[in-house]
Amino acid sequence: MQKSAGNILTEKVLSSASVKEFDVFLSHSFSDQKLILGIWLSLEDMGYKVYVDWIHDRQLSRETVNKETATVLRQRMLSCKSLFFATTANSSASKWMPWELGFKDGHNRRAAILPVAQYATSTFAGQEYLAIYPYVVKDQAANVPGDKLWIHTSPTCYIIFDAWLTGSDPIQR
Repeated sequence: MQKSAGNILTEKVLSSASVKEFDVFLSHSFSDQKLILGIWLSLEDMGYKVYVDWIHDRQLSRETVNKETATVLRQRMLSCKSLFFATTANSSASKWMPWELGFKDGHNRRAAILPVAQYATSTFAGQEYLAIYPYVVKDQAANVPGDKLWIHTSPTCYIIFDAWLTGSDPIQR
C-alpha cells in the first residue's frame, strides 16, 4: 500500500516531535512556511535534526506571543548546536529572527546565514549586520557522494558543517 505525501509528512513530523537535541535551529519568517518546510525536509534527509517552532512546538501561538514564548524559544535554542538564519524577502520584516540570531551567536557563536533569497552575501540592505556572520553553502565534497553543507566566511575561507558544529572554524584555502 502506498502512502500519500501528506501521510508521509505527518509521520515525519510526529516522529521528529520527540527529538530533544537538534543540530540546527531554523530561524525564519512564518510567512515562508512552505519554503521552510522544504528546507527542513532537505536538511533532515541529509541526516540533521532540525528544529522548526511550528513543527516541534505546535502549542505556541503567534497571536499571543509573550514571555513564555521567549522562554520556550530560548530553551530550544540552547538544545540546538547551531542556528541557520533563512534570508528571504520576508525575513527582514521579522521581529523575532534578529533576536534569535543574536541569542544563539552569544550562546556559542554557531549562527550562520542560510541564503534562501538572492542576496549577495556581503550586502544585506537594511540588515547590514548579517554580513558579519558566516553563511551556509550546499555543495559536494571531494571523493564523497552527495551534497554536504559548508560554512563560509568568504568564497575561499570555509569548513564542512559537521566540523564547524564541533567547534572548528573556517580555514583560508
